[in-house]
Amino acid sequence: MNQTHDAAQTLTHIDTQGRAKMVDVSQKAATARLAIARGWVQMQPQTLQRIAEGQIKKGDVLAVAQVAGIMAAKKTSELIPMCHPLMIAGMEMRFRLDYDLNRVEIEASVNLMAQTGIEMEALTAVSVAALTIYDMCKAIDRAMVIGEIRLIYKEGGKSGIFKREGEPEWEK
Repeated sequence: MNQTHDAAQTLTHIDTQGRAKMVDVSQKAATARLAIARGWVQMQPQTLQRIAEGQIKKGDVLAVAQVAGIMAAKKTSELIPMCHPLMIAGMEMRFRLDYDLNRVEIEASVNLMAQTGIEMEALTAVSVAALTIYDMCKAIDRAMVIGEIRLIYKEGGKSGIFKREGEPEWEK
């Protein structure tokens, strides 16, 4: 992986007594930040086909998952205790149907200008979009599997750029 990690780096969310704390970012400079996360929901071939054809009784699965992902990113600090509330500047949810692996692939790209990163918002967006797909299709396929939710790219801030190696580019 193309990552930099200083072995002397300490956990920033732990105080000197070993208790959890929210990191003080007030002295950090605001920088442009971007995070991209991905994951997938694997399912029966007929479930994937019904999603593609708009034949799920609860409605347009991908449209609802898109809105759910955006809403989740905006509420990340309410779900993850040490996350700072952030003013997201822009966000895009993308979906790709993979008929070879029988899954819906999910990507969230989130950006802002801030004193702290946006990785958790991208990861939360993918997670909730995946859960939404599961919820909308569970009546016909309870064996669905949610998997590989991961950060694939991040830029901005002191730590610079992280890019997960081996991740294929998605067509725009």
